[in-house]
Amino acid sequence: PTSAQLSVVPHSGRFCYTLDNDLLSTEQRQFYEDNGYLLIKKLVSDEDIERFRKEFMRICKREVKPPGVMIMKDESLKSQFGQSEKVVNKVQDFQEDEELFRYCTLPEVLKYVECFTGPNIMAMHTMLINKLPDSDQQTFLHPMHQDLHYFPFRPASRIVCAWTAMERAHQDNGCLVVQPGTHKTALKPHGYPECEGKTNKLFHGLLDEDEKIPKVHLVMEKGDTVFFHPLLIHGSGINRTSGFRKSISCHFASSECRYIDVKNTTQEHLEKELEEMLRKKYNATSVELKDIWNFRARLVQGKRINL
Repeated sequence: PTSAQLSVVPHSGRFCYTLDNDLLSTEQRQFYEDNGYLLIKKLVSDEDIERFRKEFMRICKREVKPPGVMIMKDESLKSQFGQSEKVVNKVQDFQEDEELFRYCTLPEVLKYVECFTGPNIMAMHTMLINKLPDSDQQTFLHPMHQDLHYFPFRPASRIVCAWTAMERAHQDNGCLVVQPGTHKTALKPHGYPECEGKTNKLFHGLLDEDEKIPKVHLVMEKGDTVFFHPLLIHGSGINRTSGFRKSISCHFASSECRYIDVKNTTQEHLEKELEEMLRKKYNATSVELKDIWNFRARLVQGKRINL
């Protein structure tokens, strides 16, 4: 099967995108069905967030070097600020950093994740985002996109992202922006959109964005967590403040999901771009997209079945 065939999964019954559970109210389930996201207030404690923040700072200062972690920086700031949080805008693939990976195992997060994935849960993709002040260059704008574009596994309805604000996120510092209801659409072609300023490597966006679809800015307080579907169209603006806007997130999937072949689909060019990056970094001769995800994936609950 290809991504084109599996981008929208048919379901029967009233609820297509959540599983029967004792946690979500009928209203919460219906909101996710209709909108493709659900915001839970004050889910992650201040204590845990401070621990994640301290570990992020240690990684920035190179006091710890977790294997496999990808540190994304603004190289133009390096000469000015050296190794510090003022340079690092993202720590990705922290599955081998036990302190940051604690986020993916928090019981308060997993109990919600299970409502979407079922009991066998894999942590597939991890990120701590540090959106830098960026009023002019727009370097850290993330164009509107669907996360499923990056994932070679299906079905989409058994994948969910948990995204936690590590401090107040609002329109001025580049909070998440979502287009409610777009999780019901197919996976659309992505690439590097032509926008003002520079674009970051792998910050793909929709090539044909429908400006008529309403957008909602998710204003979140520290510890608030939003769960959203991988087909939901979303992005984030630039940070026009002098501070840093941090968040921590993980994409979870049921371990019963299966890898798909992305050849001859809209995701094929992403596979080629990742292969090229890995070839340069590790001198790897042949890498498939699913090999990269096999490396990233870690079981957090239940049994590892397919992923």
